[in-house]
Amino acid sequence: MATAVYTASRPSTGGRLASDTWTSMLRVLLNYRHSPGLLVASLAVPVLMVVVFGYVFGSAMQVPGGGDYREFLMPGLFAMVATNGIMPTMVGAARDVGRGVTDRLRSMPVSRAGLLLGQTLADLLVSVVVMALMALVGLAAGWRARHGLADTAEAFALLLLFRFVMTWVGTLLGLAVGKEEQAGQLAVAVFPLAMITNAYVPTGGMPGWLRAVADWNPISAVVQACRELFGNPSAPGAAWPMQHAALTALLWSAALLALCGPLAVRKFATHGR
Repeated sequence: MATAVYTASRPSTGGRLASDTWTSMLRVLLNYRHSPGLLVASLAVPVLMVVVFGYVFGSAMQVPGGGDYREFLMPGLFAMVATNGIMPTMVGAARDVGRGVTDRLRSMPVSRAGLLLGQTLADLLVSVVVMALMALVGLAAGWRARHGLADTAEAFALLLLFRFVMTWVGTLLGLAVGKEEQAGQLAVAVFPLAMITNAYVPTGGMPGWLRAVADWNPISAVVQACRELFGNPSAPGAAWPMQHAALTALLWSAALLALCGPLAVRKFATHGR
C-alpha cells in the first residue's frame, strides 16, 4: 500500500521536467533582479552598438549597390546579440561548476535537462527584451523592416532560435572548462568568430580565403537571412550559404543544437565522475 501511494504521488517525467525547468528559469531571472547592474549592462550595450557602428563608423561605409548603411548594419547587430549568448552562459556554467553549485544540483532528484533548459529559456526571455530595445533604437536611427509583419516576425524568430542554440553551445563549453577565469578568457575567442562575418562589412572586399570563411560562418547566414526578411540592403555574393541563407541558418542551428544540447546534459549529469 505504501509503495502504491508513493508511486502515485511522484510527478511524471514530463511534469518533473516542466517543474524543474520553471524553477531553474526563475533562479536565473532572480539573479538579474538582485544584480541590476547586470541587467543595465545587458540593455545598454545594444544601444551603444547602434550608436558606435551606425554613426561613428557608418559615415565611412558604403553598401555595394547602394542603400543606407544603418539598414545594412541592423541585422548584423541583431545577430551579434544572438551570438553573444555564448559568453554569459559559458561563464555562468563554469562559475557554477567552480563554486560547487553543479555538484549540489546533481545530488538532488531533479531533471538534468530541465535545469539546463530553464537557464537557456531565462536567457531567451532577457534576449527578447534586449532585441526589442535594439529595434526601437534602430527605428530611431532610421532602420526599417520593409517586408511586412510576417517576414519581420520570421526574422526575429530566427534570431531567437540562434540565440537559444548559442546558449547551449556556451553551456557545454562552460561545463567543459569548469573554471570561471578560464571561461572568461575563452569568451574572448568569440570575438574573432563574430568579426569574420558579413555583419559589419560586405565580404566582397575580403581576400578570397577569408571571404570563404566568412560566407560559411553560421552567423553570416543568420545575418543575410535577416536582411532578406527585413528587406534591408545586402551584398550576398555567390557562395551557396549566402544564396540560401535562411535554409543554411536553420541547418546550422539544428546541427549545433543536436550536437551541443545532449552533450551539455550528459556533461552536467556526469561532471566529476
